[in-house]
Amino acid sequence: MKLISTLGYLIVFIKAISESWIDVVRRCITGEIDPQVVEIESIINNPTGLVLLSWSITATPGTLVIDLNTKKRKLKVAVISPRKREDIVPFEPYIKKMFDQV
Repeated sequence: MKLISTLGYLIVFIKAISESWIDVVRRCITGEIDPQVVEIESIINNPTGLVLLSWSITATPGTLVIDLNTKKRKLKVAVISPRKREDIVPFEPYIKKMFDQV
């Protein structure tokens, strides 16, 4: 089951990087940049899973995790433009399955 979750994570992560890269290039060309800081409460309970989530967000163009509180499961994310929570962490359910299984 963890192998399927890991493969799902990798597919969604690569897709998110590709889409974000195109979006950031477009925004840089057009100047449509409106930086914000968004606070996200994660569904992941495992600290290692939260670190992977933070890294995944930071590795995605246009987003950067600036604070992580593992006890409260909260992340502060700097974004290049306003985004929905789902657009920032599309890979979160896969990471949860990888790390929060009993």
